[in-house]
Amino acid sequence: MRTICWGIIGCGDVTEVKSGPGFQKANNSKLVAVMRRKGDLAKDYAQRHNVPKWYDNAEALIHDSEVNALYIATPPDSHKEYTLLAAQAGKPVYVEKPMALNSEECRTMIDACKIAGIPLFVAYYRRALERFLKIKELLDSGIIGEIRFVNILFYQPNSIDPEKELPWRLHPESAGGGLFIDLASHLLDFLDYILGPITSVQGFASNQLRLYRAEDIVSGAFVFQSGVQGIGTWCFSGFQKFDCTEIVGDRGKISFSTFDAQPIRLTTQNKTAEFSIEYPPHIQQPLIQIVVDELNGVGKSPSTGETALRTTWVMEQMLKNYYHS
Repeated sequence: MRTICWGIIGCGDVTEVKSGPGFQKANNSKLVAVMRRKGDLAKDYAQRHNVPKWYDNAEALIHDSEVNALYIATPPDSHKEYTLLAAQAGKPVYVEKPMALNSEECRTMIDACKIAGIPLFVAYYRRALERFLKIKELLDSGIIGEIRFVNILFYQPNSIDPEKELPWRLHPESAGGGLFIDLASHLLDFLDYILGPITSVQGFASNQLRLYRAEDIVSGAFVFQSGVQGIGTWCFSGFQKFDCTEIVGDRGKISFSTFDAQPIRLTTQNKTAEFSIEYPPHIQQPLIQIVVDELNGVGKSPSTGETALRTTWVMEQMLKNYYHS
């Protein structure tokens, strides 16, 4: 197999542990160049992670002849721009989640990559993690019977200091929304993977603390193509921290956390079982390996532009009245 030589556009915090080392440790993969607009930060990253080249210009990295695949790890407001440049250069793209600011941008990215004949992958890495594959295995086994509904409850205290500059994740023009977009997208995408597409959505969003412009609470109801129904609430100014999703069937249920490594709990009429599965050190590495393998003609990635578009569309529907009322 050939070695896939990666270039990273936007070597920020997410690339330090979650993703960057995964490109170096995956089989038949290496990280050969990184880019950040502030050249001194790109140089520092390259030196600390033993990356041969660094750039302060994205186009220069994209056109580096040694780079044959690109990882776009910038905020969502530049995902479309860099994906289109990558498509013009004929280089496969692995883009951070959420895929783009809105579904229209997602479609533009998908179309550009199709025309260029290159694959487009999105970093919804829970589709490749052992912990979440166990949940899929349990569902597929039929142990909880016919799936009836999904119940999501996620809340955490406010962590924003109004005296400090807001992080980019709370600027809708950069992120496409607030923390809901950043965090809820993981679970909504995973549910798409294990239960199929959501085809009908209604949502309510507001800002209860009024510390910033983005939403800080979202509630939604949705229906999957299969007929399974779901409800969810995500609150970012609540009491303590709570993260639990229940998938309920007619013979049992599965409960799990999206972010914490708490045991997956299976409950049926006859028994209760727990499955403790830790996260890997570099959480994106399993999906990166699948992407590398596909680029070498082996297997298919479960996370593509097409699947990520569906997740963006669902969140867009939940936030529609908040941003477009």
